[in-house]
Amino acid sequence: MSIIAAKINDCIEKSSWIRRMFEEGATLRQQYGEDKVFDFTLGNPTMEPPAELKEELKRLAENPVRGMHRYMNNAGYEETRSAVAEVIAENCNQPVAAEHILMSCGAGAALNVTLKTILDPGDEVIILTPFFVEYKFYIDNQGGVPVPVTTGDDFQPDLYAIESAITGKTRALIINSPNNPTGVIYPAETLNRLGELLEHKQKQFGRPLTVISDEPYARISFEQPVPNIFDSIKNAVIVTSHSKDLALPGERIGYLAANPAMPQVELFIQGAIFCNRVLGFVNAPALMQRLVTGLQRCSVDVGEYRKKRDSLYEYLTSLGFKMVKPGGGFYLFPQSPIADEMEFIRLAQQHLILLVPGSGFGAPGYFRIAYCVEDEMIERSLDAWQKLAEEVGLKRQD
Repeated sequence: MSIIAAKINDCIEKSSWIRRMFEEGATLRQQYGEDKVFDFTLGNPTMEPPAELKEELKRLAENPVRGMHRYMNNAGYEETRSAVAEVIAENCNQPVAAEHILMSCGAGAALNVTLKTILDPGDEVIILTPFFVEYKFYIDNQGGVPVPVTTGDDFQPDLYAIESAITGKTRALIINSPNNPTGVIYPAETLNRLGELLEHKQKQFGRPLTVISDEPYARISFEQPVPNIFDSIKNAVIVTSHSKDLALPGERIGYLAANPAMPQVELFIQGAIFCNRVLGFVNAPALMQRLVTGLQRCSVDVGEYRKKRDSLYEYLTSLGFKMVKPGGGFYLFPQSPIADEMEFIRLAQQHLILLVPGSGFGAPGYFRIAYCVEDEMIERSLDAWQKLAEEVGLKRQD
């Protein structure tokens, strides 16, 4: 009999492709050398945090505040929540204030806290394919049932498919814009129509439907800003982190924000504070809260990500790869040039290119490229991409 629960063993098996990518990458590096392997698997930014963060960290280290490492309110420091709320309010038409914010241990914690706050056992949560790989596990963590719904060929939400998926058990819908893995941004018009649809369905079924907007890439947008969900949907919660915009993935600092227009918003926040505590997060890291308080208008150089996107997108499409051009984030999500994307992933590995299969995101037939890597690695990989394209029979687009 296994020492771990059968359910967890099953989850490990379902996510084993992630483990395989790590293992195969390590084997290739050992065999061929670090500089010969082109690893595009992880959304782990190589860019360093902004200079302002380093200066603030130094200031706090040299001038520590008495009691700065003690417990605080489970929702977080008042001044940090106020700073977060102020910037959100500047970008929407809602009076967001500190009492609508809960600081969290990254977006993952904020998602789990939100789901635990609103779900009863068996409640359904719609997720749009392709989706972030952990959504199904997070929903299951809190007793919910994930309901994948396909998007259009352009990866934009299919409102008719969403409407068909909503039942009397539906409790929430998770959206992710800019999306991981596609990089698409959902326009305000689509969000407005989604809001109208959900209002109608709430009346039909007599229960609230909450949109959880997962936004860790919201500040990494290129040609257009990411619309604020609060202007389109009353019953909405933003969950996000500073992992990407401040390049702090290992520090686990983020927040959830509830729309002030949400019915019973005070009760929701009260529930979220309780869930933050009993899930074991207790509170977001004290030092990180103090650091990000004054950095809510700072971010890494988005122009650097745009250059990476453009160089790789233009080169790969010139080779014949087909993909939707991402509007933000740091991923490309091309179609596999052969029917079985796992076979294509294996061919790519023969050229020492490491990729992530689309099946892991609920979208077989595609693969993900994380371009948040060093420019020189992108440059070194181009010959390998060309040889791979030739092997699978792609035609150059001149």
